[in-house]
Formats: sequence, C-alpha cells, structure tokens
Amino acid sequence: MTDRIAASLRPLFEDHRIVFWYDADCDMRAEFDAVDLPGVIKLEIANNEFGLKYRILRQEPKGRFLLFKDGPEPEMVDNWLLDLQLASAVFKADQAAIWLAELGLPLQFENVVRAHIEFFRAKTRVEALRRLMQASDTQTQMRLRMLAVCAGAEGGLDTLIEALLGELAAGKDDALRLIERSGLNDFFWKQVSQAYGYKPEEPDFEDFAIALFQSAYARALGEDGALNAEALLVFRRWKNNRHWSEAFETLSARYQDLLKIPSDLERRDFRTLVAVDHFEEIDRQIIREIVRSMAAQSVSAPEVLNWVRERRQSHWYPTYADIYQAIGYATEFQQALAEANLGMTSPAEGVQRYVTSWFRLDQLYRKFIYHMQKSGQASLLADLYWSVENRYTNSFVLALNDAWQDQISALSEWKIPGFASQAGFYQEQAAEYRRKDQKVAVIISDALRFEVGEECLRRIRALDRFDAELKPMISSLPSYTQLGMAALLPHSALALAEDGSGDVISDGENTKGLAAREKLLAAGRKGDSAKALKSEDVMNMRTEDGKALFRDHHIVYVYHNRIDAIGDKLQTEDKLPEAAEDAIEDLTKLVRKLTSANFSNILITADHGFLFQHRSLDESDFAIADPQGAEILFRNRRFVIGRGLAPTPGMKHFGAAGLGLSGGLDVLIPNSINRMRVKGAGSRFVHGGASLQEVVIPVIRVGKQRETDVGQVDVQIFVSGRSLISSGQTAVTLYQTQPVSEKMRPRELLAGIYATDGTLISDEYTLLFDFRSENAREREMPRKFLLSREADRFNNQDVILKLRERVGKTSHYEDYATHRFQLRRGMTTDFDF
Repeated sequence: MTDRIAASLRPLFEDHRIVFWYDADCDMRAEFDAVDLPGVIKLEIANNEFGLKYRILRQEPKGRFLLFKDGPEPEMVDNWLLDLQLASAVFKADQAAIWLAELGLPLQFENVVRAHIEFFRAKTRVEALRRLMQASDTQTQMRLRMLAVCAGAEGGLDTLIEALLGELAAGKDDALRLIERSGLNDFFWKQVSQAYGYKPEEPDFEDFAIALFQSAYARALGEDGALNAEALLVFRRWKNNRHWSEAFETLSARYQDLLKIPSDLERRDFRTLVAVDHFEEIDRQIIREIVRSMAAQSVSAPEVLNWVRERRQSHWYPTYADIYQAIGYATEFQQALAEANLGMTSPAEGVQRYVTSWFRLDQLYRKFIYHMQKSGQASLLADLYWSVENRYTNSFVLALNDAWQDQISALSEWKIPGFASQAGFYQEQAAEYRRKDQKVAVIISDALRFEVGEECLRRIRALDRFDAELKPMISSLPSYTQLGMAALLPHSALALAEDGSGDVISDGENTKGLAAREKLLAAGRKGDSAKALKSEDVMNMRTEDGKALFRDHHIVYVYHNRIDAIGDKLQTEDKLPEAAEDAIEDLTKLVRKLTSANFSNILITADHGFLFQHRSLDESDFAIADPQGAEILFRNRRFVIGRGLAPTPGMKHFGAAGLGLSGGLDVLIPNSINRMRVKGAGSRFVHGGASLQEVVIPVIRVGKQRETDVGQVDVQIFVSGRSLISSGQTAVTLYQTQPVSEKMRPRELLAGIYATDGTLISDEYTLLFDFRSENAREREMPRKFLLSREADRFNNQDVILKLRERVGKTSHYEDYATHRFQLRRGMTTDFDF
C-alpha cells in the first residue's frame, strides 16, 4: 500500500511544492509514517499552523513539503493554512480510495467499498478479493466475490452455499458473522432469494438448509418443493462432492427425523426411491422392501439386480455395500437354482456338470453368507436369509447329493472316468515339470474346495501379466486331511494307519508332519532337491531368501491352512465364509511372492473340499444308523474307518482296495450330506465324505506373461434423437462396451455438461463402470443432467457432455469421452421439468 501512495504522490510534487493530506477517518497514520519520498519533508498539522507557515514560506521557501493532518479537512473559516492549500495540491487518500487503488478498480466502485468498510480492514481479505476480481466485474459481481472471500470459497453463489453448509455441519458460523459484520447480509439473502426462491420474512441459514433438504427430496420424487429446481441442482452438486461428504452426512442425519422422512417413506412405493439418496433411511427402506419382496417371490431377478446396480451410485452405498452385495448374490443364487437341472446319468456327468455350472450355487451361497455377516446388520436380511438357507440346503445341496448318491451307490471302486485322481497328482502333474527339467512350486491349501478355487483363479488372472487355468481333480476317499495330503506326495502305495490315529502310511512311512512330507517329496525323483514349508514361512521371506529357495531346490511344496483351521473348529466354524475370502487373498499374495522369487511354474490344489451350511443342522441331517463292525478305529462326522465293518443302512461301504489303498481296513461314508454324531465336533463345516462339494477339488496352473495384459473397460455416450438440449435437463445413456473380467478392470469417470470455455453448467456425477454382465443391456447406465442457471449465459451455443478421468492419484482430470450438444432453450425463471 505504501508503494501505491508514493506512486500517487510523486506526480503531485512534480507540479506543486506543497501537498496537503487530510486523514478524514484517522486510519492512515501508519501509511504516512511509512511513505518516503526523496527530497520531500513530512510535517504534521497539529495546532502548529503559524509555525508551519513560517518554516515553509520564510525559512525554506524552496523546500518540498507533505503536510499531514490526522482528521478531516477543517472548514474554510477555520483553516489557517487555507491560502497555502489553495495554491497547492490536496492528496485525497482515505482508506477507501487506497483499497480501490489496490484492487485496480475505478471510482464507480467507491460506494461498494464504503458500504462494506469492515470487509476491507483485513489485508488478507483485500488480497483474496484482488485475486478473484476480473476487469469486467459489476458491483454485484464484486459483492458476490466478497461473499466468497468471507466463506473461504471460490466460485459463484453455489460454492458459497456449499461452504456455509460445511460450517453449519461443523457447528460454526464464522463466515455468516463476517458477512453480517461486512454489511453483506441483505445482499446475500437477496441473492439466495433470487437464485433459489427462498423468501421468508426473517431469513436464517439453518432454516434455508432445512428447506434445501426438503425441496431437493420432494423435487427428486417429482413433487413441488419450497425452493426451485436450481436449489435441487446445488444440493446434488454438494451431495456428490467428496469434499463435502462428511458435512452432507451430518446435516442429512440431523434433518431426517425433523422432516419426518421415515414415516414419509413408508407410504411410498420403494421403486420410486431407487434413484434418490438424500437420507440414509432411504437405503434402509429400499433394502427392507427388496428383502420382503424377494422372500415373497414377488419380484424378478433382473428387477432386483437392476435396483442393486442403481443403488451403487447412492451416497450411502459404502455403508450398505455388503447388504446390497448380499442381496445381489442371493438374487443370482435364486436365479441359478431356478435354472438348474440337478439330474445326472453317470458319476462323470455329475462331476462335469458340477464343475461347469453347479459349483456356482455353492459359491453364490457362500458369498451371500459372507456379505450378510460382514454387514453387521443381519436383521435387515433375516427374511431373505431364511429363504436362501432353506433353498440352498433342501433344494440344492440335499437334492444334488441325493442324486449323486445314486451314482456313488453303484460304484465298487473310487474312480471317476475322465477326471484326474488326487493319488496321481505328483506323477501326472507336478512331475511333468520335473521331466522337462523345470522347477515347480506346489501350494496345497487345506479345504480349498472347487468353487473357492474358481474364485481364486479369477483373482490371480486379474493380476497384470498373470495367467492361470483351472481343472478339476477327484480327491481320495475318505476326503480328510491326512489322506489328501499323503495322496499329493510321491508314493507307490498308501494305507490307513491301523492304530486308530487316522494317520496315513506311505510305503511304510508315516506321512504326518513337514519333515516326513519333505522326505517323501525328495524321493519322488532321483537327484531332486525338495523343500516342504508352511505358507507363512514363504510370506515372511526376504527377497534374497526367496530367490535362494528357487536356486537351491527343484520342487517346493507350500502348505497353506486357512479354511480348515477356521472351519474345523466348533467355536469358529460359522466364520468359514470369511476364512474362504482370506484364503483367496493369501493365495494371491503367495503366488506373487513365489513369482518374485523366480518361480514361473506354480500349481495350487487342495487335500479335500467341504460341506458348509450356515444354520445349525436339523435332526434329520444326521445319519440314522450307527456304524457296525468288528472294530471301529476312527470316526468323524463324515466317515468311519475300521475292521470288518458291516454294510450299514444310510452308508456306503468301501474296502481299502476299492479306494485304491493297501491294507485290510474298511470305510463307511454316510449317504448324501448326512452327518454322524461326534461329541464336541462341529457339524456345519464338515468333510471326509463323498459329496461333490467334498471330493471335487481344484488344480490351478499359474503362469507369468511377459507383456501387460490387463486393460480397462471402455465407455461410450449414446444420445437418442438430435443432440439438442431444449429444456432444463437432458437424458443420455452411458454404455460399458465390455463386461468387467479378470483382464478387464472397472473404470471410474466424472460426468458433467460444460460450456466451451470450461464452465460447468450442470450437475456432476462420479460414475463407476464395473458391470460384469454378458448382457449388453445390463451394462447401460442412463443418466439425467440438470442444467444450472449458469447455462443461460451459453444459450444458443454448443455445450459439451464430458466424461473425464482422473490422472493417476492426482487431483487432475483429463477428457475421456465427449459429446457436443446444441443448447437451444427458452429463457425461464425456473426449470421446465
């Protein structure tokens, strides 16, 4: 400011020896003290007029003087220096004039400055206003920018409202008080009235906020609100802005009961609410109604999946994501079950149909239970849960395995033609790499049944430069850990231990424990250096240790135990769905760890699968008859090992030879999914029997690619009819051209309509394109865009719908796709819906 004053004084001293400076508002003392003009003497007028006149006229008649008075210019009759003043110049530099100079504004803005003098007392505000001002600004625009500065906002009235809503949510009113101190209160409410139709006798910002929520809610439902459609647009922009997410949630919760939203929702058809997300209770009501309708079977699967897709755009979706996903999986389960034909004419056909389609029902059920549990709000899903649980147990698992049992009952030996046997795994699959002198790592995940393996396959394939394939394998019988683990090792003969321990003997050696397994593995091929270790030991390896593991060994068996460790305990068996998710995550990380250690050949398989039902079992789920025989050595829920076991009703009898085992022991397997009573054991998670879920296990073969093979889905803009906007809104369809898959990832875009100069003239959406459906119609996303009043400035011009994509993790966006419209609409005071 001192520089500006000095610059203004210099021309005056070029024409005058004496310059008077009257500080009418007594607020320029600091500036006078600071100004320094070479050759100019600064003197103060303070009841010393005669002395000043004597010095200026007599003592220093050629000197140049700046005479400063702390106060207004005196009346002529009282001005003892009037003769000097009339012959000299007067520097008009009150604070308002200096502020105008600082802002580079002409004198016609002086009345604005004087009317809002308090605003300009802070240099930071003046500087902030200077940065915002433009040469073409009017007085109204200047005041709007002053409001923005008061609230720490940048932009128009809409961004000011957003900032004030943020303060309101935080329990503050600093900006509103500054607006009032600055004399901008009346102007502010006049602008709010004109822009949004808010016209109470005594305006209040919280009252405005309540009206904003009420009106936005009503208008979103096609009803009239107290405020106009521009208010709806501002509300939607604010609600969808991630920066204001917390503020929106705070105020929405505060006003939800005040506006009696819960009772209002009860009288509405939930279908009319699917595109509305102004209050959290809307999501809860939609969930309740969808669940009720699904349990009553009064809605179709496509309808439900469409509603769930629509709700993914809801502000509250992250809060209810697990519930919506549970609903989605339940819907897919019911749809798949309705389409399933569970018949078979041979064991091979049964396995083939299971690995082709039936496994998906197990997977959908497990995913449903997982997300229901994870949501922590199972009560909302209670009706749906019982519907899914009953259908899964009775209409699928029981019906399927009853049909499968008809095939098993006719078998005299445990072989399924056309499918690999677990007992031949080492020789036929692991050793295949060794015969080519290639190194191989085998991951054995305890109880990784086929459907979990299939999800794991997709997760691995989603990794960049990774490929994988999945094939089924038939586990040994009984399908329990000791036998399954032994069968996966090199061996010539396996036998069940006759001491009742349940252990398995391989060529005379007990197979229990890492050391025993490593010894047997090393004997598989002469000269092979073999290693058996736990998965956690691999994950804890440093990079150099992992590479040493690869360098020093030809074949590595890694034992992973997540599912069985949780499921096979009475206290934790209900957490099986979570354990399966964790297992998939573990295995994906293990694969990455091993490939970083230079392993390029990786096999993932299991010792056995499992049966799982979330609810506690009924009495009818247990085998009726107790096993009979000369000696019962070992038993659990799903099998019995003994000597001289007699054929028992409800059980399938196998001799050791029929199971491909040496020795003279017998095995009994309860029919279908029946369990036997075993004291202290869990019954919801079981294995050991011959159900498809227990005996069909995965073999995942993982490979590494040299080139990047992961991309993102493409999105296109479809506009029906002419590219013309003639009303206050326009509708478009956004189309995801490919389904999301292992190698095709989702894409997130920001969508809005812009003027050619970059001004946003509509609401703006953050949209996630992650549709997986093969049906092209189910990958369409219709969207309506509301135009703002700002759009009026660009009428009869071209405007552009832009899909913009974030650049990496920065705050910058670049255009992804655009579509040009002609804006040709009549000028109205409100939107023509």
